[in-house]
Amino acid sequence: QVQLVESGGGLVQPGGSLRLSCEVSGTIFRFASLAWYRRAPEKQRELVARIFMDGRTDYSDSVKGWFTIARDNAKKTVYLQMDNLKPEDTAVYYCDTPTLLGDYWGQGTQVTVSS
Repeated sequence: QVQLVESGGGLVQPGGSLRLSCEVSGTIFRFASLAWYRRAPEKQRELVARIFMDGRTDYSDSVKGWFTIARDNAKKTVYLQMDNLKPEDTAVYYCDTPTLLGDYWGQGTQVTVSS
């Protein structure tokens, strides 16, 4: 069974940084595409960043240049480095991996950017 477990969220001041981690099990990680989504209060879920099997990355225009997605195949973990955080980045962040049987999601981790 595919499982994803996020960690690393918390409260940070504007301009600060956080690194989210998502540990994946139950799939052949090195072949997996992985993505980070977020859902802010009263807003729709938004794709933030994704990374493909070959290391190519793709970012939402709203985070390009501030967020960095990376993967460690040996640790079966995908990361989201978030720099220069803004209050509008406040959301629950979810890790996702698409498979032939559908998408699998983590439980989410709360990120709050506030002074």
